Amino acid sequence: MKAVIITVAGTATRFNRDTEEEVLKCLYYKDKPENSLLYQILQKADGVDQYIIVGGYLYDKLVEYVDVFCQRFRARIKLVYNDKYNTYGSGYSLIKGIEAISWADEVIFVEGDLFFDSESFENVLRSEKDVVTVNRELILADKAVVLYVDQDYLVRYIYDVSHKLLNIPVAFRAVYNSAQIWKFLNFPKLKGVVSELTAQQVQGTNLEIIQGYYGNIKCHDISVCVIEEWENCNTVADYLKIYSKIENDNSNESDK
Repeated sequence: MKAVIITVAGTATRFNRDTEEEVLKCLYYKDKPENSLLYQILQKADGVDQYIIVGGYLYDKLVEYVDVFCQRFRARIKLVYNDKYNTYGSGYSLIKGIEAISWADEVIFVEGDLFFDSESFENVLRSEKDVVTVNRELILADKAVVLYVDQDYLVRYIYDVSHKLLNIPVAFRAVYNSAQIWKFLNFPKLKGVVSELTAQQVQGTNLEIIQGYYGNIKCHDISVCVIEEWENCNTVADYLKIYSKIENDNSNESDK
């Protein structure tokens, strides 16, 4: 079974600075509901057996949107509530998503505020290896998740939750801007990583789980997929920047 975990629990503070009322950014749309980030992710992952959507902030709005506008996917969607969305870090949503899966041959994890092109995502789905993804954006401390390869050819991640400065403390062989999409082929290992987290790690970012899974795998045993078109929509301006691409994707989908 192939499952996708989509995490959308966060409070979207930066996004809501530019909205008239509080919104869940993955549900924000212009013109029609199918133009939301969440719908785009569901559409591009249409070949999977199960969607696990982990919400928290404005959870009732998420349930309503899925029930009303996502009928095409609804039978495969499992909604999960993260009751600690406002006190724990992003990792707890991923933990809840993993716990909601009884078994999977592969698990794809996608952060719910992303836009990405279909062709690049297909490469992730088709890969026969564990996958980490990168994009071609500039690496900026205020928004980037950094992936680097250390001197032992192991994948490492850095992210500054305060969005100020990044620091790579060791020599490295390569450094990338992570596209924040991953594929895990060893589900028992993924569950094991979660079970071994400390109490502090459980409250941290999703990189605690990701680093725990990939930390002992040499980079040549991982597929590094480049996401050619990519945007992390932290603000309404970010969403509007890629809106025409969303419309184009919907138009292409209608033509099929």
